[in-house]
Amino acid sequence: MRVVRPEELSAREIDAWRELRAKSGAPANPFMEPEFTQAVAAVRPRSRVAVWSEDDEPVGFFPYEKGPLGQGRAIGFGVSDAQGAVLRAGLRPGARPLLRHCGLAGWEFDNLESGQPVFEGAAVEEFASPVIDVGEGYAAYEALLRVQSPKFLRTTLAKERRLGRRADGDVRFVFDERDPAALRTLMEWKSAQYRRTGRRDRFAKAWISTLVRRLHELRTPGCSGVLSVLYTGPRPVAAHFGLRSATVLSCWFPSYDPEFAKYSPGLVLHLRMAEAAAAAGIGMLDLGRGDAEYKNALKTGELTVYEGAVVRPGVRAALHWVAREPSRRAHSFVRDRPELAARGRATLNRVARLRGSR
Repeated sequence: MRVVRPEELSAREIDAWRELRAKSGAPANPFMEPEFTQAVAAVRPRSRVAVWSEDDEPVGFFPYEKGPLGQGRAIGFGVSDAQGAVLRAGLRPGARPLLRHCGLAGWEFDNLESGQPVFEGAAVEEFASPVIDVGEGYAAYEALLRVQSPKFLRTTLAKERRLGRRADGDVRFVFDERDPAALRTLMEWKSAQYRRTGRRDRFAKAWISTLVRRLHELRTPGCSGVLSVLYTGPRPVAAHFGLRSATVLSCWFPSYDPEFAKYSPGLVLHLRMAEAAAAAGIGMLDLGRGDAEYKNALKTGELTVYEGAVVRPGVRAALHWVAREPSRRAHSFVRDRPELAARGRATLNRVARLRGSR
């Protein structure tokens, strides 16, 4: 096994990575493709990839980020929605020997995909990641919604018609918008939404903003940025940026113009995204980990992702535990108690409103 910077991977190794993913049987999530790792590496210089070879053939890849004290994290930790190693079937290196070879005291993950035997036993929590199956076409999906979420669908379609009347019929949807100005608008909306709801503004971090802009320009079969926008005339009213492969659209950053909130433009946008994705040959939209009312209304099923860490015995691992575990347990305690979580969200919203009124 050797460890390299992602940009040092050869074309042959990148092809082998793609082929291993294709043979894995896992959903073709673009976060697990080599192009995503290389995009992260361009803004996170401590990114690395461990590469296994047998008889001079690449048979495994493990992307990660290494902190200054040897603490490891999944590539793009905090924003990546699928994480793990990419290995040939039957290849099962031990987790701790792997960390030792990589010079890591531990490796932390928050969206480990299912079917990662190397890290079995390291997960401390599991989460549902709702998905929309449009493999049978959008008409079949909408027919399912009429049975599964009839009030939601009826109300959303009615609001779409009302939005159309406000705009004199000039409502349009662009599935793959290439205009950087539309992306800037989405990022501004999302930053304001984070602040309004008392959450940490991800786009305040330069590396995340730069990564999203880079991915918007990326065009590869396994990982391409897709910006979808709902317009009234020339004005965007809702937008979403995510990543797509040939068969999966990973939903990532949705937001909308609060002025149009009564029309639920974000929900309208998601229905049009599902319709356009099905027409483009995409079979699944992954809405991402986390519970939300709109996800429950839209979903047709769920995947499972995991949170946890692999650690090697030692002082550095102990320091990592002291720094991270109490906070993680506190978040878990609140998540597992819906009433407490609801009160916490209400408090954050009140604080955010007070800040905004100053």
